[in-house]
Amino acid sequence: MSQSYYNQDISAGVLALDMAKYQTYLDLGDKALVSLKALYDSNSLPLLELPEKTSDLEAIEPIAERFCENFDDVIILGTGGSSLGGQTLCALAVPSASTRPNLHFMDNIDPHSFDLLFRGITPERTGFIVISKSGGTAETLAQFLYCLDVFRSQKISENSALNIENHFLIITEPGDRPLRRLAEKWKIEIIDYDPGIGGRYSALAIPSLLPSLIAGVNAYEIRKGATKVLKQMASANTVDECPPALGAILNVALAKENNINTTVLMPYLDRLNCFGSWFQQLWAESLGKNGKGTTPIRALGVVDQHSQLQLYLDGPKDKLITLLIANQNNKGGLIPKDLTDDPELKFIADKRMGDLMAAEQRATAATLIKNNCPTRIIKINSLDERSLGSLLMHFMLETIIAADLLGLNAFNQPAVEEGKAMAKQYLISEGN
Repeated sequence: MSQSYYNQDISAGVLALDMAKYQTYLDLGDKALVSLKALYDSNSLPLLELPEKTSDLEAIEPIAERFCENFDDVIILGTGGSSLGGQTLCALAVPSASTRPNLHFMDNIDPHSFDLLFRGITPERTGFIVISKSGGTAETLAQFLYCLDVFRSQKISENSALNIENHFLIITEPGDRPLRRLAEKWKIEIIDYDPGIGGRYSALAIPSLLPSLIAGVNAYEIRKGATKVLKQMASANTVDECPPALGAILNVALAKENNINTTVLMPYLDRLNCFGSWFQQLWAESLGKNGKGTTPIRALGVVDQHSQLQLYLDGPKDKLITLLIANQNNKGGLIPKDLTDDPELKFIADKRMGDLMAAEQRATAATLIKNNCPTRIIKINSLDERSLGSLLMHFMLETIIAADLLGLNAFNQPAVEEGKAMAKQYLISEGN
């Protein structure tokens, strides 16, 4: 198999485990891998069909082009998986002078944020994409109805209101649901949300890829990177040939055998900060069930070297730390010699900013391992669409396999549904 877009080193994490017990988890992982491969071969899990598809991307390209041509600002309404995947992908976008609109991901219901939003946009040059898989998410419905009300009151002339159907787009599942009924009432275009793909698994699906196309990210390349990892999984004979399976085994074995019930994901590139939030939801909502699961924490190097790292190094050894690092040597601006004549600055003279990041990545890894902290290192040569697609697919597969090892359904979230129902009851009771 040709070179992967990333490589994973779990050796420092495995050192914390008893080797005989670790072998038991490898054997269980082989069985979980067989089950996952069967889902792929039978086309019975839509998520595993996505990476190799192109027809759906071809269908939404004209929509993305229309949004780019007609709008200076595009507001994406939705929360959780309906937003985090798109934010993760759009973090790759390179800002352009005027050819692409500004994207605003409104994933909360803070009234102050919406007040500020509407102060900074021109209604006739603004588009809205409303995303809710169920079509009944209370927060997204509230966002949409508020924006719709504000928008319909805007006038471009004394007697002419803005044409709502030209400014809004809805992405939701087929069937009779509130968001779809509203779209039909207001004659707003609807794109079907695939019912077989859950929100937190939608980073490779239309709800995430449409915003990324508008932002200028190559969605086809994202899927090519994901396909690479998927094919590697499908051709693996054992878990040793499948990095996501090894990652899942490490997490589950450390949790069950060593009470390591926290998993930290610490990327070093700012453009992967949203990726950390995406992973946090994926892992927590997929595995936190029936008293099982481990707690995901996102960190960002080098920021959290100056905050959380103290706890990781010198606090309880109850965390698996995954460092997500990239080759940064000889990258970035040069720090000139004539500004570093202070003896204490000589270490950085004639170095580039990327050289310092590279050194700190190495130092953090070495220090964690030296202090007996279970550590995994995932390295990419560079961050682009293919490497990001690979990482997204890796962690989705890792999560699914971890759920199998824990005896859990990776795709439901029963406790969350209880809270949603309770919030609606509170609103109803307050109105009486």
